[in-house]
This record gives sequence, C-alpha cells and structure tokens, in this order.
Amino acid sequence: MDDIEIDEVATPELDDPVLIEGLPGVGHVGKLAAEHLLEEFDGELVRRVYTTEFPPQVNVDGDGVADLTCAEFHAVETDGADLLVLTGDHQAGSNKGHYTLTTTFLDVAEEFGATRAYALGGVPTGELVEEYTVLGAVSNGDLVDELEEVGVEFRPDEPAGGIVGVSGLVLGLGGRRGFDAACLMGETSGYLVDPKSAQAVLEVLADRLDFSVGYESLEDRAEEMEEVVGKIQEMQDGPAVPDDDLRYIG
Repeated sequence: MDDIEIDEVATPELDDPVLIEGLPGVGHVGKLAAEHLLEEFDGELVRRVYTTEFPPQVNVDGDGVADLTCAEFHAVETDGADLLVLTGDHQAGSNKGHYTLTTTFLDVAEEFGATRAYALGGVPTGELVEEYTVLGAVSNGDLVDELEEVGVEFRPDEPAGGIVGVSGLVLGLGGRRGFDAACLMGETSGYLVDPKSAQAVLEVLADRLDFSVGYESLEDRAEEMEEVVGKIQEMQDGPAVPDDDLRYIG
C-alpha cells in the first residue's frame, strides 16, 4: 500500500463543521472525549485513513473479522454545531509521520469545509487530581478571551515542553493554514485512563460550541477508575514488609 491511503466512506453535507481531534495521549483524555461524542450522537463514519506510520497490526472484532488499523473521521450533528470527529487507536511512529499525517487530517477537514479545530488531550500533573482544570493553547491570540469565558485557563509556559503529536500540529500546521485552532487539555495524573478529565474537557467544548451532551457512561467509567485508585492507595498504605522477609524478594 501507499504510505497514506484514504477510504471515502460517505460525504454528507455539513454546515461549517468543526474538526475535533481525539487520538490517544496522556490519560487517554482526548480519545475518551471523542469516543463519547460518537456514542452520544451516533456519528456517521465518513473517512478511514490508513498509513504505514501506524503499527503493523489489525484489529479483530467480536466475530473474528480483522481490519487494518486506521484513523477514522465521523460526522456528528449536535444541536449547536456540526462536528467532524477524528479518532483512532494510534499516532504516527516518526516525527516526519506526524507532520505528514496531520497534513492529511487537515486536508480531509478542509474538504468538508472546516475552518475551526479543537484538539482534545490531557496534561500530566504527576499526582491524583481532585478538581479538574482545563488548560488551553491556541493558534491565534484572539481566541483566548472566548475560551477563558467558558473556564479554560492559560498559564505561562504550560504545558512544560510544549504539545507534541497531532494535537500540537493541529495548532501549528492548522494555524499556518488559517484554521482557528485550540487545544483543550484536561489535568490528569498521567498514570491512569481518566474519564473525569475527559468529561471536564467535553464540558468546556460543549459550552464553547453550544451543544448539550449527557455524561452518564463517562461517570460510570469514572466510578470504576475510582475503585482502581482506591485499591492502589490501599496497597501503598498497607503494612510495611518486615526486614526479615526481604530475603524472599528477588
């Protein structure tokens, strides 16, 4: 196959759609948020993007049928805005691949008439989070005020080290094309899949784009993760191993 191949599955008419990127990253925050949108609004698959930059593997469904791994675009109609939601299981395996693949993603978005983009992701804190803050970065300083109005925080030099992968390049490459692009990053420990952070990001996005969405399934997943965290904390707070017993370790 070619380095990048695109399957055109459907081409619905969308009204000024907004590109929403939610590929895997810290805490799987962006991926959880994007997939939740698809579940809640029953998105329509419109494009599959295959690339040799993805791992050499297939995904196998419940019937044993294998499909080559890919990224997917879904069209989603909400009560506030039409969305073009990008998600998948992988990011590119090389620096050049990130640039090439993000360029392809932006090409697809432009085909559908998108001029705005939101990259969704997480920013690691290194510790468990109790109150979730959403940090922002934008391609154009004019976007700061409107995001601050819906609760997004902008902090000097954060996230430390910048934004890597597709989320960063949606801002960098998208901004060079004239996209009004923003990255919404929910604070997360960085150690676990974080549905609560995904919900915090979605709440900001819904406020900004004026649509309503339920969060029941994310809340259920959050409860499951809280049980996992509780067990981890119990292990950390458990009784110390007596010195005499250390001889059995290793």
